[in-house]
Amino acid sequence: MKSYQLEVLSPKKLNNQSIQSWFTLKGKLVREDASIHGLNLGYNTEENPDIIRDNRDLLAEFINTPKLNIAFAKQVHSNEIRNVEQGGIYLNVDGFVSKTPGIALAIQVADCAAVLFADEENGVIGACHAGWRGAVADIVLNTIKEMEVIGATKNTISVYISPCISSAKFEVGEEVASQFPDEFVIREGSRKPHIDLKAFLIHQLENAGIANERIEANKDCTYLDSQAYYSYRREGKRSGRMMGIIKLND
Repeated sequence: MKSYQLEVLSPKKLNNQSIQSWFTLKGKLVREDASIHGLNLGYNTEENPDIIRDNRDLLAEFINTPKLNIAFAKQVHSNEIRNVEQGGIYLNVDGFVSKTPGIALAIQVADCAAVLFADEENGVIGACHAGWRGAVADIVLNTIKEMEVIGATKNTISVYISPCISSAKFEVGEEVASQFPDEFVIREGSRKPHIDLKAFLIHQLENAGIANERIEANKDCTYLDSQAYYSYRREGKRSGRMMGIIKLND
């Protein structure tokens, strides 16, 4: 027996006649046989795969896109980007680009940022999974480069950075902090350094040539808001997964 309530954020800069995008919230979806509350979309969680399949079916219906037209990534914290022309589950990638009408690109997260890209003028979209490993390995820059390969231009790309863990809760060891520029490492007030992942991603985008007015960054912290978001750092193996999705309309 199921009772569904699907809740999403709608990026302002990436929703128009030709491009649509969403970021799913944990929400209030209740399923009696689910062990993880909410709209968990991750096969890599401690949930019955049949429930994840049903949840992804629900998502596909909500975004009015056949699941066969949605590209899902089996993410590995790499900086690999795949140019895709059809949906399916793609192994060992952490980002996609496409110029195929009707396709949707999906990235799952639970503290990392889902970064969505759209060049409406040239009909090119992209999406990537940017945790700290992907960020320092330039996954955002790689996504832009692959978009350019298939026809995008930097001055017409708009970007959305999803809710992710805030600097207040992103405590790391020196081995991680040392990989970030000092301006994004906060050392005062805590025993260990903290990283401002979102500010670093914005910095990378601007340095790559994306105008600040074309960047929309959600300010929410996934760790601090347990009602709206899953957080792996807060919930560990009991965490579900949210998704950032971008679609190039027919």
